Amino acid sequence: MGHPRRIAKKYSTPKHPWRAERIQEENRLQREYGLKNKKEIWKAHAYLRDIRRQARKLLALRTRQAEVERTQLINRLVRLGLLKGDEGIDEILALTTTDILDRRLQTIVYKKGLSATINQARQFIVHGHVAIGGQRVTAPSYLVRVDEEKDIKLLKNLKPKAAKEKKAQEKKEEEGEPGG
Repeated sequence: MGHPRRIAKKYSTPKHPWRAERIQEENRLQREYGLKNKKEIWKAHAYLRDIRRQARKLLALRTRQAEVERTQLINRLVRLGLLKGDEGIDEILALTTTDILDRRLQTIVYKKGLSATINQARQFIVHGHVAIGGQRVTAPSYLVRVDEEKDIKLLKNLKPKAAKEKKAQEKKEEEGEPGG
């Protein structure tokens, strides 16, 4: 069971540390999703590995309890937005690490346009400027449920740099029109 003061790792490192193609893929994901380090990729991969392991186990079993657990697993992944409502257990095995990374709070804040860059989204979250349903969330790795997605808001009146520049440009154009 383990010692209560020593929390178990939620990831495992790659078996071979120096494979060029794996390192390049991890670097690409790290840049694309604004991740702090490779450990965040490994955590997403471990989460996906656990889901796949459970799906393979349930696919092999034919009991009533397995059927109940299968529907619970599918419903959980539908709530997280990893599956559509009509997909089955086979689609769970087709999930990728990028599917998990797309459901992170950091990625969703950026895609909703609440930040100018993916790194700015991480900064807003870590500094406590992002709330889900009025509740402040400071973990960029938080997996956002589908029903929570519409409730993501910035707490302070912060605007991404691109939005500020656009507003300044519009203001200049408005000031120039009355004189002409």
